[in-house]
Amino acid sequence: MRLALIPVFLVLALNSGDGRDAKASAIYAIIGGSDYLDGLAARLTGQYSRLGVLLDPIVDRLLVLSGVIVCWHFELLPRWALGLLAARELFMLVLSQFALRHGLDIKVNMLGRWAVWPTMFSLFLAMVSVTWVAKALLYLGLAMTLVATAFYVRDGLTELRAKNARS
Repeated sequence: MRLALIPVFLVLALNSGDGRDAKASAIYAIIGGSDYLDGLAARLTGQYSRLGVLLDPIVDRLLVLSGVIVCWHFELLPRWALGLLAARELFMLVLSQFALRHGLDIKVNMLGRWAVWPTMFSLFLAMVSVTWVAKALLYLGLAMTLVATAFYVRDGLTELRAKNARS
């Protein structure tokens, strides 16, 4: 359902005239909030599905990228930071596909999990108001996500070396 709502969000937001459409922002919040609740429920109940494990990070990346597209288009946040964030998200999609193809099991690191919220919330705030908080959260989330990315790369290389050593 979250995946299906992303194009709806994009159409509404990009046709808003200024990137600040109440319906589009509400949909963005619903997608992000339900992602959090779904993840929390899965962790509390221990119920995971292979499809959920594969789709959840993709939906997260697509949600961030869709927020970046809207904020970029309407210049709601600094474009250099949005570009760096978009590049990181695309890099993580490629890295995830590489890990899947090579049978690597890279665990989500806590910093990466925590970085999602200031990042997504900064995009949301920029789409609902003009505030310095959106920019501050973007910088915080970006810093956290870049460090988390370095951890993912390190862990992936370690896992790949261990797998190659076993072969």
